Amino acid sequence: MRAVVFDQFSGPPAVRSVPDPAPPDTGVVIAVESTGLCRSDWHGWAGHDPGIELPHVPGHELAGAIAAVGRSVEGWSVGDRVTVPFVCACGVCASCARGGQTVCERQTQPGFTHWGSFAEYVAIENAAVNLVALPEDVPADVAAALGCRVATSYRAVVGLGRVAPGEWVAVHGCGGVGLAAVAIAAAAGARVVAVDISPQALDLACDLGAHAVAATADEVVEITGGGAHLSLDALGSPQTCAGSILSLRRWGRHVQVGLFAEDPVVPMSRVIAWELTLLGSHGLAAHAYPDLLALVRSGKVPVESMITRRIGLDDAPAALSTMDTAGAGGITVIDPRQSA
Repeated sequence: MRAVVFDQFSGPPAVRSVPDPAPPDTGVVIAVESTGLCRSDWHGWAGHDPGIELPHVPGHELAGAIAAVGRSVEGWSVGDRVTVPFVCACGVCASCARGGQTVCERQTQPGFTHWGSFAEYVAIENAAVNLVALPEDVPADVAAALGCRVATSYRAVVGLGRVAPGEWVAVHGCGGVGLAAVAIAAAAGARVVAVDISPQALDLACDLGAHAVAATADEVVEITGGGAHLSLDALGSPQTCAGSILSLRRWGRHVQVGLFAEDPVVPMSRVIAWELTLLGSHGLAAHAYPDLLALVRSGKVPVESMITRRIGLDDAPAALSTMDTAGAGGITVIDPRQSA
């Protein structure tokens, strides 16, 4: 198969021919129809994930059709349209038994613990707990966009953030994750302040329901009359993490979504004095996807409009290696079937 491969961290990725994957006994091989380009992929390529072994194929947001089924798999067949959460669970550990597959103790992650979806095929373990059937009216590129950014934002805003109608929600960083959070919070009836330095990103946020825009935490506090009830760092930088916390009102809730190259300094004096709540959001379990899919199918969260760039596999290496400096907002998806 053709795949994007890198042999050294921060080195030049390239499209090469590599062996096709075989299905695990309890898993499947998926023929990838669409895969998202995410900032997490850039972190992996840059060497910020200690679990990656070289050479490596990135990619963790994916959708496609089952191409091969492991001998112990039941209930799934070749040709079934599926997507998967980026955290693939074991299904048997104590966390999974509690429904907490996002913090599975033996989790795998395509594009991190093993070769990922910047390829024509990808192997996924434990089909029984990780495959999500796709309705016919959900296109592959929309489903791929759900995999990390939209799914993580959905859990951050609704599940962990417990957003309520009428609350103020600040979203710091309006890339793919942030735009999804804006749309989800607006759909829940919240008043959203989008925070970014990119006019293009802020325009997209307004199109998705942002009530106001800002560039600093002080501006958020002024707009909201004392601070947001819920704030998310959707980028993952020391500045956006601190800004998210400092934009909260008393008893506010901060949810960390964006990943860091190194752990940041957190303004803990404010956390203590104002009795703030700090939470982390690490994806969405497969069993929770039906509610998210229903929201997307209703049109209240227009994922398709968040997709601002569609490219083929041959354009993926450059897009990956320049992601940290590219200024475009929205979501980029890759179609491995598309020729140059």
